[in-house]
Amino acid sequence: MIDQITLDRIELLHPKIKEEAKALYSEICQTLSNGVICRFSHTLRTIEEQNALYSKGRSIKGQVVTNAKGGQSFHNFGLAIDIVLIVDGKASWERGKDFDKDGQADWMEVVKIFKKYGWFWGGEFRTFKDYPHFEKTFGLTTKQLNNKEKIGNYPKL
Repeated sequence: MIDQITLDRIELLHPKIKEEAKALYSEICQTLSNGVICRFSHTLRTIEEQNALYSKGRSIKGQVVTNAKGGQSFHNFGLAIDIVLIVDGKASWERGKDFDKDGQADWMEVVKIFKKYGWFWGGEFRTFKDYPHFEKTFGLTTKQLNNKEKIGNYPKL
C-alpha cells in the first residue's frame, strides 16, 4: 500500500538517489501485503533538527536516539532514510513480526530490499544499532560531504 507521506518525503532526498528511492519504495509496497505499510519517517533533516534530536537524552529529557550532531548525519545531506511500519494505523518497530502473514518478518523484507539497492542498514552498525536507518553514502564521510561544493541544498556527488 502506497503512503503519500512517504512519497512526499522521498522528494526531499538528494537528487542523485530520489529516483532509486522511488523504485525501492515501489518494490517495498509490492512486497508488503494485508494492509502493512512502510513509512519513511525521516529523510532530509536540517542541522537544527539533527541537533535537537542529538539533545534527547543529553540536555533534553528522554532516551538517546542518535550519536550524530548536526552535520554528522547522512540525513543532513538527503542521503539517509528512517522507516517505521504502520500496522492497523499504529507505528511498529518490531523487527521479528510477520504482520502480513507471508512467512517472513516484514521489517526484514524491507531491509532486504534496501540492501538489494546497495543501501547500508543501521542495524549493522558496530556499536550504536539504528534499526530504522538506511544510508547511501557513495563512499563518502559526512566530513567530506560538509566540504563538498553544493548544488542547491545538496552536496555535489
